Amino acid sequence: MSSNDIIVSLDIGTSKVRAIIGEVTNGVINIIGVGSADSEGIRKGAIVDIDQTVASIRNAVDHAERMVDIQISDVYVGIQGNHIGLQTNHGVVAISNEDREIGEEDIERVLQAAKVVAVPPDREIINLVPKQYLVDGLEGISDPRGMIGVRLEVEATVVTGAKTAIHNLVRCVEKANLRIAGIILMSLASGQMSLTKDEKMMGTVLADIGAGSSTIAIFEQGSIVATSTLPVGGEYVTSDISYGLRTQTEQAEKIKQKYGCALVDDAADDQRFKVMRMGSNVEKEFSQVDLANIIEPRMQEIFHLIRQEVRRMGYGEKVNGYVLTGGTVTMAGTLPLAQHELEASIRIAVPDYIGVRDPAFTSGVGMIQYVSKYMRGRPAAAPKKSASKKASAANTPSKPGIFERLKNMFSEFI
Repeated sequence: MSSNDIIVSLDIGTSKVRAIIGEVTNGVINIIGVGSADSEGIRKGAIVDIDQTVASIRNAVDHAERMVDIQISDVYVGIQGNHIGLQTNHGVVAISNEDREIGEEDIERVLQAAKVVAVPPDREIINLVPKQYLVDGLEGISDPRGMIGVRLEVEATVVTGAKTAIHNLVRCVEKANLRIAGIILMSLASGQMSLTKDEKMMGTVLADIGAGSSTIAIFEQGSIVATSTLPVGGEYVTSDISYGLRTQTEQAEKIKQKYGCALVDDAADDQRFKVMRMGSNVEKEFSQVDLANIIEPRMQEIFHLIRQEVRRMGYGEKVNGYVLTGGTVTMAGTLPLAQHELEASIRIAVPDYIGVRDPAFTSGVGMIQYVSKYMRGRPAAAPKKSASKKASAANTPSKPGIFERLKNMFSEFI
C-alpha cells in the first residue's frame, strides 16, 4: 500500500450497519470517520429484505461521509454466518527469479496455487489465510520475502461461503452505489484486532455476540481453525424485557442499554425507572434488580450455548480462554457472568481508537487492520466532488458491474 491510504469497512449487522473510515499513514491507522444506521432488512445476521438493507447501508455511509467530507466509492465488506466453511490446502511453486530470491510475485503465485481446490458449485472462495510458508522444506516461516530458495510452499486455510449469501451481500452494496474492494470473514477481522499473538497460538475462542447472532471462532497455532454461528444474541434479551415488563420492543431496547445488568448480584435496587406498559397509559416503576432477573437467565443460556458449541466442534478441552466482543457484551455484569458460566479466563476486547472504544466496533476496526496488513487494493475513497462534477460523472459510461468482476476473480478457481 502507499504511505497514505483511506480504507473503508462496512459491517452489516442485525441491529446496526456501521461504516468506518480509516486512514493509514506509514503503517499507522487512524479512525477518521464513523457512520452508523439502524439496520433494517437483516434477521439473525442474514439479509431478508434487499431494499431495506440498501437504505441502511446508504444511511450509514452518508453519515460517515458527512463526518470527514470524503466521498466513499469502494468498501471492504464483512461476511459471517453458518454457511461459512473452512478447509486446509497446500500450494507449491518454483521460485522464478534468477538469483532465487523470493519476491512479491512468488508469494502471489503460491497463494493462487493454494486457491486451486475443489469447491461445490453452490459455494465460492471468500478468503485465503496462510498458516505458514515453507522454503525448500524449512517450516514455520511467516514471511518469506527476501529469502533464498528453489521451492516455495504454503499451507493455508481456504474460507468458502454460499454463493446465495455472497451474491445477496454484493447486490445490496452495489445497489447502494458502492464498489466492493474485498469481502472479508468477520471472524478473521475481529481476531486481527482482538487477539494477541500468544492467544492465537495457544488456543482461544473469540465469541462475537451481536444482536441477532453469536459467531464463534477458534484460533490455534496462529490461525483460525474452526468457526460457527449460533442464532442467539442481544435481540433475545430485548424480547425477554419486552415480555417481562409488557412494553414495546423499542422501549425495551432503550431500557436494556441504559439500565441493563447481566448479573443480579451486581444490580442496584435503588436504580429505578418507569415503563409505559402496553394497553395502558399508566407508567409502572421497576428497579435494576427486576430487570437483571429477566436478563441474567437469557445471558446464562447464551454462554451455555457457546460453551456447548465449542465442545461440539471438538475444542472443549483445547481452549485456554475466551475473548468476548460484540455489542451485547457492553452490558454491565457480562464479564463476571461469563467467567462463572464458561469456567475459563475471559476478557472483553475493545478497539483502542478514539471514537470507536466499544466492542460493537471490533469487527469494523478489525477489517481496516486486516486490510492494511494483508490485502493490497486501490484507495476506497476520493475527495468530495462538486455537484456539477457529480452530474457529469453520472453521464459517463459505467464501469463493469461487481458481478462481472467477481466472475473474473473466481474464474481461475472453476
